Amino acid sequence: SQLAETVSEIGGTEADPPLVHDLIWEDLAYALRAGWGDTMTFRGDAVFLALVYPMIGITLINLSFHAGLIPMILPLLAAFALLGPVAAVGLYELSRRREAGLDTSWVHAWDVFRAPRFGAIAALAVGLLVIAMVWMLLAAKIYAATLGPEAPASLGAFIGDVFTTWAGWQMILLGGLTGGALAVLVLAISVVSFPMLLDRDVGLPVAVVTSVRVLRRNPVVILGWGAIVLGLLALGSLPMLLGLVIVLPVLGHGTWHLYRRAVG
Repeated sequence: SQLAETVSEIGGTEADPPLVHDLIWEDLAYALRAGWGDTMTFRGDAVFLALVYPMIGITLINLSFHAGLIPMILPLLAAFALLGPVAAVGLYELSRRREAGLDTSWVHAWDVFRAPRFGAIAALAVGLLVIAMVWMLLAAKIYAATLGPEAPASLGAFIGDVFTTWAGWQMILLGGLTGGALAVLVLAISVVSFPMLLDRDVGLPVAVVTSVRVLRRNPVVILGWGAIVLGLLALGSLPMLLGLVIVLPVLGHGTWHLYRRAVG
């Protein structure tokens, strides 16, 4: 019975993908404005929820330094960015509750774990985790095939090798192409799927298909959104990922509002 319940959570009851709308650049501006508005409404609650993300990132970076894995620090940050939609699920829920006129205390962010479609949300989160792990393995192989396999003597030596040697430029090119392809894959399957699973009685296949259809219908605008997310995450990584305390809530709440513009 437990297995049947989990399958039901992943499958949902709405079998047909909903309509998707045409998006324009103003929709992205609206999503960011609305995301900022939600962030300012929740303030301390949003900051508290987002603080966990940079704390985990700082811990992993410190472990990488102490383990002699300097070349994997940047790929680790990129993998962390791929998991951003998972980290923002609680923020989607708060935006949903505010829109519905429900109580928006921060404790309701944990209502995600009691959501009817939590099985599907967890399955999609595992999928993104697998993609992030694949990226880390590929990044390690790219380093070994270019600047490696020996570990660099220091961070300064590694940075010098990256930007002043042919092998370093090869690593940048191969890593950029590989990471970019995986980032587009994550964007395609998750740009509206997590909010949709919180909002509607749909299963994982319908949510993912709808997300891909949003990208296919609006490739330039959605790729533009991905570029905005990447740029803000990079900006928020300074200093020491602490800027993510502000950036993550804005992007999380903004993604909810972009979903509402994109899906009928």
